Amino acid sequence: MKLFLTLVLVLTFSIAGFAQQEVGTSAQNFTQANMQGDDVELANLKGKIVIMTFWSTKCQICESEIPKLNKLVDKYQGQDVVFLGLTMNHQPMVENYLKKKTFKFTILPNSFGVVLKYADRDNSGRLNMGYPAHFVIDQSGDVVLKTAGFKKSEKLDSV
Repeated sequence: MKLFLTLVLVLTFSIAGFAQQEVGTSAQNFTQANMQGDDVELANLKGKIVIMTFWSTKCQICESEIPKLNKLVDKYQGQDVVFLGLTMNHQPMVENYLKKKTFKFTILPNSFGVVLKYADRDNSGRLNMGYPAHFVIDQSGDVVLKTAGFKKSEKLDSV
């Protein structure tokens, strides 16, 4: 019985800790298609700063942050900074959204698999990620900032 309980506890804590991407750890690699169908692999971006924003077409906070994020893209244009906008929304939904709103990031639709790698988990193993969620990955591939919610775009620029 003790062995069974030990295994259950180990499994529970493993699930809770699975896929949590924390500051100071190496960013988990992923490959995801962009809106043009080209694969973007995080490992291929080593040597550059990568700013990743997880967002949704139905998130009002995300929508209010997009103009600020677009200003960051303009500010760092021509430098070794890559901006990725990951969303679980399907491509047709994202295409319709982008007809009305300009988002200068490289958009990666259908990114549920990447969300699984980067989202925190609660004690029951359920996903816990607030939108928008931002990650800054340095040139060596380490997470140097993880933040979520309203008015966090200023932190991206300071890091």
